[in-house]
Amino acid sequence: MVEDELAIRHLVAAYADGVNRRDQELWASTWSESSSWTLPGTTVEGKEAVVGLWVAAMGGLEFVVQLVHQGTLEINGDKATGRWYLTEHLRAQGASDTRTSVGTYKDEYVRENGSWLFANRVYEVLYSDEG
Repeated sequence: MVEDELAIRHLVAAYADGVNRRDQELWASTWSESSSWTLPGTTVEGKEAVVGLWVAAMGGLEFVVQLVHQGTLEINGDKATGRWYLTEHLRAQGASDTRTSVGTYKDEYVRENGSWLFANRVYEVLYSDEG
């Protein structure tokens, strides 16, 4: 069980590292084939659509850093759930101001072929300094 928790924590860290380094291959490797991703106002299903949305979103950003804070996990066999808090600092292409937001990810994980992956991530903004 401790190994599973460490593996899921590593998964969450790899996701943020993929964002921060704009590493599409690393970021995409964190998702299961049948995953879904919900952001405010949109939900996409299937790994291809998830990665496509990320590529489009990242293309509109000049700068982004995602900092993951504390999280909680509930592990049940080959499935698990979790909640993580994070801060993002970003600047859109052509903008002069950097925006900051604080949010939470509510996650579902699945173990596939011995590796933990995201099955579902739902992001909720708790605070944003965007006007």
